[in-house]
Amino acid sequence: KHAGGIVIAPGKLTDFVPLYCEPNEANHPVTQFDKDDVEAVGLVKFDFLGLKTLTIIDRALAVINHNREMNHEPPVDISLIALNDALTFTLLKACQSTAVFQLESHGMRDLIKRLQPDCFEDLIALVALFRPGPLQSGMVDDFINRKHGRAKVIYPHPQLEPVLRPTYGVILYQEQVMQIAQVLAGYTLGAADILRRAMGKKKPEEMAKQREIFCTGAVNNGVAADVATYIFDLMEKFAGYGFNKSHSASYALIAYQTAWLKAHYTAAFMAAVLSSDMDKTEKVIIFKDECELLKIHVSPPDINRSDYFFKVIDDHHIMYGLGAIKGVGQAAIENIMEVRKSGDFKDIFDFCQRV
Repeated sequence: KHAGGIVIAPGKLTDFVPLYCEPNEANHPVTQFDKDDVEAVGLVKFDFLGLKTLTIIDRALAVINHNREMNHEPPVDISLIALNDALTFTLLKACQSTAVFQLESHGMRDLIKRLQPDCFEDLIALVALFRPGPLQSGMVDDFINRKHGRAKVIYPHPQLEPVLRPTYGVILYQEQVMQIAQVLAGYTLGAADILRRAMGKKKPEEMAKQREIFCTGAVNNGVAADVATYIFDLMEKFAGYGFNKSHSASYALIAYQTAWLKAHYTAAFMAAVLSSDMDKTEKVIIFKDECELLKIHVSPPDINRSDYFFKVIDDHHIMYGLGAIKGVGQAAIENIMEVRKSGDFKDIFDFCQRV
């Protein structure tokens, strides 16, 4: 059962697929068809997955835009920020990627250090490259050496330069496999998608059929037969590692947005990050240490000044959130904050008497 798979039909679901309910889960019916059968009967399955990072971005923007409003400045619209911001790429190249979506693990930092990304296209590649297949195949080293001019950028055919230029001649994305089939062998986009799927599933009989279609189409387009065979072999080899570029780009965009917030509005971003993981003490320690490195002081919790979440006092000062204290529930804190409106607590007796 997929955690976020939703089947969508043009009418009542029961007109198209048999449904089943788990005991005690009356409002969570599941289809009795698997994803392939659901597709075969003409329905569509979407995967809706939640990302905690979107909450972090939302929280940080609420603080930033509240402060900007007080200063009569226009609000920040995260979807309109420039994708070539120098400060953001300086932060990434320096591997200061703690709390940056997708880019914070040790392995990823090592890859960033070697690749030194300087444009958004490089970030898309980073997400696609940081997987076991590309890392073990030597493809990552090849990509990095070509980017930095230590290896020559070679295209398997002159016509493929526009398709492979963003990845320095390396076939990295599934979409590039489709484009190669279009450009060289005259595939339609629909047929190219069937080729992409065949390569991903590695069905021998389907691959033999596709090889013939590709090579015939390429030869008809004036490509030498041996070159067509070589390119098909190359595509087949890379298809095992190929990643979906649109998926990679959407993740790279969120990674870039979090890096941009960290570079430009560090305190607001770090307060949002601390609040998002405040039930995990070990994470709070890591992020608190990061704040110290960034010259942001995190004050200890204060019964008269702290809120439930971590809050920004100014650009170099964050107030500890009461919710990050073990065993203190949200309802209790909201009650304390409500009572506190009539004046600060003078001492423990005053606190106990009023709360």
